[in-house]
Amino acid sequence: MELGIDSFAAIVSDPSRGLTLSASERMQNLIDEIAFADQVGLDVFGVGEHHRAEFLDSAPVVILSAAAALTKKIRLTSAVTVLSAADPVRVFQEFATLDLISGGRAEIVAGRGSFVESFPLFGLKLEDYDALFTEKLELLLQLREEPTITWSGEFRPPLNGQPVYPRPLQNPLPVWIGVGGTPTSFVRAGLLGLPLMVAIIGGQPARFRPLIDLYREAGRKAGHSPDKLKVGLHMIGFLADTTDEAADKFFPGYQHTITEIGKERGWQPATRAQFDTQRSPTGAYLIGDPATVAEKILYINEALGGISRLTFQMSVSTLEHSKMRHAIELLGTKVAPKIRAALP
Repeated sequence: MELGIDSFAAIVSDPSRGLTLSASERMQNLIDEIAFADQVGLDVFGVGEHHRAEFLDSAPVVILSAAAALTKKIRLTSAVTVLSAADPVRVFQEFATLDLISGGRAEIVAGRGSFVESFPLFGLKLEDYDALFTEKLELLLQLREEPTITWSGEFRPPLNGQPVYPRPLQNPLPVWIGVGGTPTSFVRAGLLGLPLMVAIIGGQPARFRPLIDLYREAGRKAGHSPDKLKVGLHMIGFLADTTDEAADKFFPGYQHTITEIGKERGWQPATRAQFDTQRSPTGAYLIGDPATVAEKILYINEALGGISRLTFQMSVSTLEHSKMRHAIELLGTKVAPKIRAALP
C-alpha cells in the first residue's frame, strides 16, 4: 500500500493562534512539506484544485513542478484536477511537462470537484456537469494514447490530425478517477479500467465496500485485469505523539474550516462530539498516534477488500508548520513501516 498526503494549500486563519500566513509564506511551507514527505519516505503527495479565496491551489501543476525540482522519489499528483472545467489538451501538456521535470513521477487524478466556482469562472454551465466530465475524460484518455489527434465533441472545438506535445516520460501517463459516492462514477472507472481514488470524508469507510465491489465487477466484466483496478482512498487525517494530542491540535482548525464550508451547504456547525465519533475505530478520520492510525489503516484495508493507496488530507485544519512537519515525519517513519510490514 502506498501512503501519502494531499493538500489544498489552505490559507484560512489558525483559530488557535489568531494568525493568517501570507500567501507567499503558506506556499513556501507547502513546498517544504512536499520535500520533507519525500525525505521521510512517503510514496505520494497530491495538490488539489480550487478557485476560492481560502485556497492557493488554482494552479496545482505549478506547485507540483516547483516540488519536483526538490524531490527525488515521491510521486506528484493532482487531488483532483477539475477536468470538467479544464481543457484536456492543456491538462495533458501540463502534466506531461511535470512528468519530464520529475523524471516520470507525475499522475493525474481527474474528477469533477466538490465546489462549483470553476464553472462560471471559465464560462461553463453547471447543468452540463456530468456531460462535460464524460466528454473531456474521453479526450484526455485519447491524448495519452496518441500523439496526433482527430476528435470532435460538443464542448470543445474539434481536433483534426493535430499533434499534441510534449509527450510524457511514462507511457501511459497515469490517470486515476476521483469519485465521491455516486455509483455511476464507480462503474465508469471500472469499465474504463482506470484506478479509482475515493474521497471518504465522513461516515464509516466500510459503507463504501458495495461501491468498490461494483467498480471491481464492472472492470472484470469489461475484461480488465485485477492489477489495473487499483483503489485509493483520500481521507482526513493527522498524527501526533499521542492520540489525545493529535485530536486536540487538529480540532480547532478543523472546526473552523468545516463550519465555514457548512454555512454554504446548510450544515450544522461542527462539534467536538461529531469529530470524536469520526475518529473512532470505525469512523472516517485517521487521527491519532502512529500505532492507532496504523491499526485503523489495516482495518480499513480489510473492510474494503484491499486498497493500493491512502492519502491523508491534513490541510483541512490550519496548523503551525512545525506540527505539520512532525505529523509528516510520524507518517513516514512510524506508520509507513508498520503498513509495509503487514502488507508486503
